[in-house]
Amino acid sequence: MLTPGEFHALLMELPVREQAVVMLAGSTGLRRSELFALRWNDVNFFTLEISVTRSCVRGRFGDCKTEASSKPVPLHGSVSAALIEWRKKSPYNADSDFLFPSLRLNGTAPLTPDMVLKKIIRPALVRAEVTGKVIGWHSFRHSLATNLRSMGVDVKVAQELLRHANSRITMDLYTRAVSADKRLASGRQMDMLMAG
Repeated sequence: MLTPGEFHALLMELPVREQAVVMLAGSTGLRRSELFALRWNDVNFFTLEISVTRSCVRGRFGDCKTEASSKPVPLHGSVSAALIEWRKKSPYNADSDFLFPSLRLNGTAPLTPDMVLKKIIRPALVRAEVTGKVIGWHSFRHSLATNLRSMGVDVKVAQELLRHANSRITMDLYTRAVSADKRLASGRQMDMLMAG
């Protein structure tokens, strides 16, 4: 999980394409299979929504994980701006093209998520001095859930944003977030006591 400060520091170390993908992942909580299956025509820049209609796992396309997964996802204005900036630079920017296409495969398939993590995002985390954490695509989803919890967002709203099939899944994430908050508070208390 990334704190808001770590997330921002990571963004500052990324090129335009990866900034767009990380902002999208961090603000929507899309699963990596959904994120990399997106095409430009799935993004509505006027209503600021994304239609999640498919997933891609190991190069194979299929349906979304659950019925709740296929609900429209809100798109923040800053993320929309990052996507527009990336679209201007992408050689594959037609409506039917992937948002994040593989250049090696001439845009006929999306990027490989693990390769983006290994070659670009994890080195950027090192440059941003975010250490001691193993960050994967699901980390962005968990970070969103934790941030929603710390902001006091209602469980039902969080469930809708994260597109969980039921609130039990969201509550489990919220419970873990509370535990992490308690651990952080306890640690800060001890730091204060030990500082004298």
